[in-house]
Amino acid sequence: MCRYVFLCALLAAIAPTAHSQNYRAEYKLSTVLPVSYPWGKAGERWAELVKEKTNGRINIKMYPGTSLVGGDQTKEFSAIRQGVIDLAIGSTINWSPQVRQLNLFSLPFLMPDYNAIDALTKGEVGKQIFGLLEKSGVVPLAWGENGFRELSNSKGVIATPADMKGKKFRVVGSPIFIDTFTALGANPTQMSFADAQPALSTGAVDGQENPLSVFAGAKMWTLNQKFLTLWGYTADPLIFVVNKEVWESWTPADRRAVQQAAIQAGAENVIEARKGIAGNDTTVLKQIEGQGVTVTRLTADQRKAFQTASKPVYDKWAQQIGRDLVNAAEASIGKR
Repeated sequence: MCRYVFLCALLAAIAPTAHSQNYRAEYKLSTVLPVSYPWGKAGERWAELVKEKTNGRINIKMYPGTSLVGGDQTKEFSAIRQGVIDLAIGSTINWSPQVRQLNLFSLPFLMPDYNAIDALTKGEVGKQIFGLLEKSGVVPLAWGENGFRELSNSKGVIATPADMKGKKFRVVGSPIFIDTFTALGANPTQMSFADAQPALSTGAVDGQENPLSVFAGAKMWTLNQKFLTLWGYTADPLIFVVNKEVWESWTPADRRAVQQAAIQAGAENVIEARKGIAGNDTTVLKQIEGQGVTVTRLTADQRKAFQTASKPVYDKWAQQIGRDLVNAAEASIGKR
């Protein structure tokens, strides 16, 4: 109990300021996409909420385009661990080369719907993934979402695996995508999203796969992507993380504030990522079709044909990811 009320009040008032002198003037947040996409909006929102909840003690500047690592999305996770990046909202795909269990979300046709994504990220599997990330040297705080990845191309309708034969597709820098597209008869090539856009425009590659929010945001129909297939073969959750040393440099109260901000920004991001796409709201699809894009919605039997063709890839990568984790994911999805 403090005997000198005035002195105690003064110390309480200056304590945050004194501590904040040890804080950096600015912290670097990495994202792949800018604020014109739900992913980038999530970064902007997290920074706003952190500043608000810490009364300006923690200020974050967002660096989209993974510019802190020269645009190489697969180097982002290593840069967080090394302290080059302070905070990030990252893709499970981009970080899977360093944390193999994150390939779980890239298993072809594991997740049939949004409820399946939620069953994983909001359940025991999500907790296991966070535990693995903590062991890898970062502090995971919340889940977000980039969305189900759909298929587009410039050549024609794709409704069967045979329709993919010989077509050249840009895929992200993760080996499981090479395996999946190869198993389906396509010719996959890895490149960054920034490099993919001119490659699509010039016809150097025929097609790509991305969430519909990215397809619409990048106006893919202007890049010769006139045929879109809704196959939902993988989904791309996002994870809000902080570098461990940065995290430990903050007070417990500020850590709680940063985590609360991440959870709130993540929840808002999921809503934004699904807007116009999920459920009865098809605004985004109508916008895409309005640009002259032919949209193919696979029947259950058509989707099953793709699933069967990619099953060897699923089985191979289930072993690499860890059969126990995959079994837990399958069980969680089955109970949804």
